[in-house]
Amino acid sequence: MSRVIVVTDSNSGITQSEAKELGVVVMPMPFYINGQMFYEDIDLTQEQFYQKLKEGGEIKTSMPLVGDVTDKWDELLKEYDEIVYIPMSSGLSSSCETAYMLSQDYDGKVQVVNNQRISVTMRQSVLDAKMLAEQGKGAEEIKEILEKEKFESSIYIMVDTLEYLKKGGRISKTVALAGSLLSIKPVVTVREGEVAILGKARGSKQGNNFLIEQVKSFGIDFTKPVFLGYTGLSDVMLKKYINDSKDIWEGHADILKTGTIGGAIGTHVGPGAIAVAFFADI
Repeated sequence: MSRVIVVTDSNSGITQSEAKELGVVVMPMPFYINGQMFYEDIDLTQEQFYQKLKEGGEIKTSMPLVGDVTDKWDELLKEYDEIVYIPMSSGLSSSCETAYMLSQDYDGKVQVVNNQRISVTMRQSVLDAKMLAEQGKGAEEIKEILEKEKFESSIYIMVDTLEYLKKGGRISKTVALAGSLLSIKPVVTVREGEVAILGKARGSKQGNNFLIEQVKSFGIDFTKPVFLGYTGLSDVMLKKYINDSKDIWEGHADILKTGTIGGAIGTHVGPGAIAVAFFADI
Protein backbone atom coordinates (compact mmCIF):
# COMPACT_ATOMS: atom_id res chain seq x y z
CA MET A 1 0.00 0.00 0.00
CA SER A 2 1.46 3.34 -1.06
CA ARG A 3 1.75 6.19 1.40
CA VAL A 4 -0.28 9.19 0.21
CA ILE A 5 -0.03 12.77 1.49
CA VAL A 6 -2.73 15.35 0.79
CA VAL A 7 -1.61 18.87 -0.15
CA THR A 8 -3.83 21.92 -0.69
CA ASP A 9 -3.54 25.70 -0.56
CA SER A 10 -4.77 28.26 1.95
CA ASN A 11 -7.91 28.99 -0.12
CA SER A 12 -9.30 25.91 1.62
CA GLY A 13 -9.50 27.93 4.83
CA ILE A 14 -7.25 25.42 6.58
CA THR A 15 -4.67 27.22 8.68
CA GLN A 16 -1.10 26.07 9.11
CA SER A 17 -1.81 24.93 12.67
CA GLU A 18 -4.93 23.02 11.58
CA ALA A 19 -2.95 21.36 8.79
CA LYS A 20 -0.51 19.91 11.33
CA GLU A 21 -3.39 18.52 13.39
CA LEU A 22 -5.08 17.02 10.32
CA GLY A 23 -1.89 15.56 8.86
CA VAL A 24 -2.10 17.50 5.58
CA VAL A 25 0.05 20.20 3.98
CA VAL A 26 -1.18 23.70 3.10
CA MET A 27 0.60 25.90 0.56
CA PRO A 28 0.17 29.58 1.55
CA MET A 29 -1.34 31.78 -1.17
CA PRO A 30 0.65 34.89 -2.10
CA PHE A 31 -1.06 38.28 -2.12
CA TYR A 32 0.40 41.47 -3.50
CA ILE A 33 -0.69 44.51 -1.47
CA ASN A 34 0.46 47.85 -2.83
CA GLY A 35 3.20 45.97 -4.68
CA GLN A 36 4.51 44.05 -1.64
CA MET A 37 4.12 40.27 -1.47
CA PHE A 38 2.63 38.54 1.58
CA TYR A 39 1.87 34.88 2.26
CA GLU A 40 -1.58 34.12 3.67
CA ASP A 41 -1.44 32.87 7.27
CA ILE A 42 2.35 33.21 7.31
CA ASP A 43 2.97 36.95 7.40
CA LEU A 44 -0.58 38.11 6.60
CA THR A 45 -3.54 37.38 8.91
CA GLN A 46 -7.13 37.63 7.71
CA GLU A 47 -7.62 40.66 9.95
CA GLN A 48 -4.64 42.39 8.35
CA PHE A 49 -5.87 41.49 4.87
CA TYR A 50 -9.34 42.97 5.42
CA GLN A 51 -7.91 46.06 7.09
CA LYS A 52 -5.80 46.66 3.97
CA LEU A 53 -8.86 46.03 1.78
CA LYS A 54 -10.91 48.48 3.85
CA GLU A 55 -8.18 51.11 3.51
CA GLY A 56 -8.40 50.82 -0.27
CA GLY A 57 -5.10 49.10 -0.80
CA GLU A 58 -4.32 47.71 -4.24
CA ILE A 59 -4.62 43.96 -3.72
CA LYS A 60 -3.86 41.28 -6.28
CA THR A 61 -4.07 37.55 -5.80
CA SER A 62 -1.52 35.16 -7.21
CA MET A 63 -1.16 31.43 -7.48
CA PRO A 64 1.47 29.68 -5.32
CA LEU A 65 4.91 30.26 -6.79
CA VAL A 66 5.99 27.41 -9.09
CA GLY A 67 9.27 26.93 -7.25
CA ASP A 68 7.47 26.76 -3.89
CA VAL A 69 5.12 24.07 -5.22
CA THR A 70 7.74 21.81 -6.83
CA ASP A 71 10.14 22.22 -3.88
CA LYS A 72 7.37 21.09 -1.53
CA TRP A 73 6.46 18.14 -3.76
CA ASP A 74 10.12 17.07 -3.98
CA GLU A 75 10.47 17.31 -0.21
CA LEU A 76 7.32 15.28 0.46
CA LEU A 77 8.15 12.54 -2.06
CA LYS A 78 11.23 11.72 -0.02
CA GLU A 79 8.85 10.52 2.70
CA TYR A 80 5.68 9.59 0.80
CA ASP A 81 5.00 7.55 -2.34
CA GLU A 82 2.26 9.76 -3.81
CA ILE A 83 0.72 13.22 -3.49
CA VAL A 84 -2.89 14.31 -3.95
CA TYR A 85 -2.76 18.04 -4.70
CA ILE A 86 -6.01 20.03 -4.32
CA PRO A 87 -5.59 23.64 -5.52
CA MET A 88 -8.28 26.31 -5.70
CA SER A 89 -10.91 26.22 -8.44
CA SER A 90 -9.54 26.29 -11.97
CA GLY A 91 -12.11 28.97 -12.82
CA LEU A 92 -10.72 31.43 -10.28
CA SER A 93 -7.01 30.90 -10.78
CA SER A 94 -4.53 29.35 -13.20
CA SER A 95 -2.90 27.50 -10.28
CA CYS A 96 -4.77 24.27 -11.07
CA GLU A 97 -3.75 24.22 -14.72
CA THR A 98 -0.16 25.13 -13.84
CA ALA A 99 0.01 22.42 -11.18
CA TYR A 100 -1.31 19.86 -13.65
CA MET A 101 1.43 20.75 -16.15
CA LEU A 102 4.07 20.55 -13.43
CA SER A 103 2.75 17.16 -12.30
CA GLN A 104 3.51 15.64 -15.73
CA ASP A 105 7.17 15.48 -14.72
CA TYR A 106 6.41 13.28 -11.70
CA ASP A 107 5.48 9.97 -13.39
CA GLY A 108 2.01 9.83 -11.86
CA LYS A 109 3.25 10.32 -8.31
CA VAL A 110 1.47 13.70 -8.11
CA GLN A 111 -2.26 13.72 -8.89
CA VAL A 112 -3.80 17.20 -9.28
CA VAL A 113 -7.51 17.39 -8.43
CA ASN A 114 -9.69 19.84 -10.35
CA ASN A 115 -12.98 19.65 -8.44
CA GLN A 116 -13.72 23.37 -8.86
CA ARG A 117 -14.22 24.18 -5.20
CA ILE A 118 -13.26 27.05 -2.93
CA SER A 119 -13.36 27.83 0.79
CA VAL A 120 -15.22 25.36 3.04
CA THR A 121 -16.25 23.04 0.19
CA MET A 122 -12.60 22.82 -0.85
CA ARG A 123 -11.74 22.09 2.77
CA GLN A 124 -14.17 19.17 2.69
CA SER A 125 -12.40 17.81 -0.39
CA VAL A 126 -9.17 17.80 1.61
CA LEU A 127 -10.83 15.95 4.50
CA ASP A 128 -12.39 13.44 2.10
CA ALA A 129 -9.04 12.87 0.40
CA LYS A 130 -7.36 12.31 3.76
CA MET A 131 -10.04 9.77 4.74
CA LEU A 132 -9.71 7.92 1.41
CA ALA A 133 -5.93 7.80 1.79
CA GLU A 134 -6.33 6.31 5.25
CA GLN A 135 -8.60 3.67 3.72
CA GLY A 136 -5.70 2.63 1.50
CA LYS A 137 -6.76 4.21 -1.79
CA GLY A 138 -4.07 5.47 -4.14
CA ALA A 139 -3.66 9.04 -5.35
CA GLU A 140 -5.17 8.43 -8.81
CA GLU A 141 -8.29 6.77 -7.39
CA ILE A 142 -8.72 9.58 -4.84
CA LYS A 143 -8.52 12.14 -7.66
CA GLU A 144 -11.21 10.30 -9.65
CA ILE A 145 -13.57 10.13 -6.66
CA LEU A 146 -13.18 13.83 -5.78
CA GLU A 147 -13.70 15.02 -9.35
CA LYS A 148 -16.81 12.85 -9.68
CA GLU A 149 -18.32 14.56 -6.62
CA LYS A 150 -17.33 18.13 -7.50
CA PHE A 151 -20.81 19.52 -8.22
CA GLU A 152 -22.39 18.27 -4.99
CA SER A 153 -21.37 21.42 -3.12
CA SER A 154 -22.70 24.99 -3.29
CA ILE A 155 -21.63 28.38 -2.01
CA TYR A 156 -23.81 31.51 -2.12
CA ILE A 157 -22.64 34.99 -1.21
CA MET A 158 -24.59 38.21 -0.68
CA VAL A 159 -22.34 41.11 -1.60
CA ASP A 160 -22.53 44.38 0.33
CA THR A 161 -20.74 46.59 -2.20
CA LEU A 162 -20.49 46.48 -5.99
CA GLU A 163 -17.04 48.05 -6.02
CA TYR A 164 -15.09 44.79 -6.07
CA LEU A 165 -17.26 43.11 -8.71
CA LYS A 166 -16.55 46.20 -10.82
CA LYS A 167 -12.81 45.92 -10.18
CA GLY A 168 -12.93 42.28 -11.21
CA GLY A 169 -14.69 43.15 -14.47
CA ARG A 170 -17.88 41.26 -13.61
CA ILE A 171 -20.04 44.38 -13.85
CA SER A 172 -19.53 47.69 -15.66
CA LYS A 173 -18.80 51.04 -14.01
CA THR A 174 -22.27 52.25 -15.02
CA VAL A 175 -24.00 49.26 -13.44
CA ALA A 176 -21.89 49.64 -10.30
CA LEU A 177 -22.79 53.33 -9.95
CA ALA A 178 -26.51 52.74 -10.54
CA GLY A 179 -26.49 49.77 -8.18
CA SER A 180 -24.81 51.75 -5.43
CA LEU A 181 -27.38 54.55 -5.71
CA LEU A 182 -30.21 52.02 -5.44
CA SER A 183 -28.49 50.01 -2.66
CA ILE A 184 -28.43 46.88 -4.82
CA LYS A 185 -27.12 43.74 -3.07
CA PRO A 186 -26.13 41.06 -5.59
CA VAL A 187 -26.10 37.40 -4.67
CA VAL A 188 -23.29 35.48 -6.35
CA THR A 189 -22.20 31.87 -6.48
CA VAL A 190 -19.16 29.93 -7.63
CA ARG A 191 -20.54 28.00 -10.60
CA GLU A 192 -18.29 25.55 -12.44
CA GLY A 193 -15.40 27.17 -10.67
CA GLU A 194 -16.19 30.79 -11.58
CA VAL A 195 -17.92 33.66 -9.76
CA ALA A 196 -21.37 34.21 -11.31
CA ILE A 197 -24.16 36.64 -10.36
CA LEU A 198 -27.35 34.77 -9.45
CA GLY A 199 -29.60 37.76 -8.86
CA LYS A 200 -29.89 41.22 -7.34
CA ALA A 201 -31.98 42.58 -4.48
CA ARG A 202 -32.59 46.11 -3.26
CA GLY A 203 -31.32 46.56 0.29
CA SER A 204 -29.99 44.12 2.84
CA LYS A 205 -33.41 42.78 3.87
CA GLN A 206 -34.38 41.75 0.35
CA GLY A 207 -30.85 40.46 -0.19
CA ASN A 208 -31.16 38.26 2.87
CA ASN A 209 -34.53 36.97 1.65
CA PHE A 210 -33.14 36.18 -1.79
CA LEU A 211 -30.19 34.33 -0.26
CA ILE A 212 -32.52 32.34 2.00
CA GLU A 213 -34.68 31.30 -0.97
CA GLN A 214 -31.65 30.18 -2.96
CA VAL A 215 -30.45 27.97 -0.11
CA LYS A 216 -33.92 26.52 0.47
CA SER A 217 -34.37 25.71 -3.22
CA PHE A 218 -31.48 23.24 -3.13
CA GLY A 219 -31.94 21.70 0.29
CA ILE A 220 -29.04 21.04 2.62
CA ASP A 221 -27.40 17.72 3.47
CA PHE A 222 -26.92 18.21 7.20
CA THR A 223 -24.80 15.06 7.47
CA LYS A 224 -22.01 17.13 5.91
CA PRO A 225 -20.45 20.43 7.03
CA VAL A 226 -22.37 23.69 6.72
CA PHE A 227 -20.45 26.94 6.90
CA LEU A 228 -21.75 30.48 7.37
CA GLY A 229 -19.10 33.08 6.81
CA TYR A 230 -18.42 36.76 6.35
CA THR A 231 -15.81 38.98 4.77
CA GLY A 232 -14.34 41.97 6.56
CA LEU A 233 -13.84 42.88 10.19
CA SER A 234 -17.42 42.62 11.51
CA ASP A 235 -19.90 39.72 11.71
CA VAL A 236 -22.98 41.93 12.31
CA MET A 237 -24.56 41.14 8.92
CA LEU A 238 -23.90 37.43 9.34
CA LYS A 239 -25.66 37.38 12.71
CA LYS A 240 -28.65 39.15 11.15
CA TYR A 241 -28.79 36.60 8.33
CA ILE A 242 -28.65 33.68 10.77
CA ASN A 243 -31.53 35.18 12.76
CA ASP A 244 -33.59 35.87 9.62
CA SER A 245 -33.06 32.32 8.33
CA LYS A 246 -33.29 30.46 11.66
CA ASP A 247 -36.01 28.11 10.40
CA ILE A 248 -33.45 26.58 7.99
CA TRP A 249 -31.04 25.75 10.80
CA GLU A 250 -33.60 24.58 13.37
CA GLY A 251 -32.40 21.35 14.90
CA HIS A 252 -28.98 21.67 13.27
CA ALA A 253 -27.40 24.56 15.15
CA ASP A 254 -24.80 22.25 16.70
CA ILE A 255 -23.16 21.49 13.32
CA LEU A 256 -23.06 25.05 11.98
CA LYS A 257 -19.61 26.54 11.64
CA THR A 258 -19.08 30.28 11.33
CA GLY A 259 -16.06 32.42 10.64
CA THR A 260 -14.29 34.76 8.28
CA ILE A 261 -13.76 33.93 4.62
CA GLY A 262 -10.25 33.99 3.20
CA GLY A 263 -8.71 36.52 0.90
CA ALA A 264 -9.30 34.69 -2.40
CA ILE A 265 -13.06 35.25 -2.18
CA GLY A 266 -12.70 38.49 -0.21
CA THR A 267 -10.75 40.05 -3.08
CA HIS A 268 -13.61 39.30 -5.49
CA VAL A 269 -16.57 40.38 -3.32
CA GLY A 270 -15.11 42.89 -0.87
CA PRO A 271 -15.86 43.39 2.85
CA GLY A 272 -19.36 43.13 4.30
CA ALA A 273 -20.39 40.02 2.34
CA ILE A 274 -22.03 36.98 3.92
CA ALA A 275 -21.74 33.46 2.58
CA VAL A 276 -23.44 30.10 2.96
CA ALA A 277 -21.51 27.00 1.90
CA PHE A 278 -23.16 23.59 2.00
CA PHE A 279 -23.68 20.26 0.27
CA ALA A 280 -26.96 19.76 -1.55
CA ASP A 281 -29.37 17.11 -0.31
CA ILE A 282 -29.44 14.95 -3.43
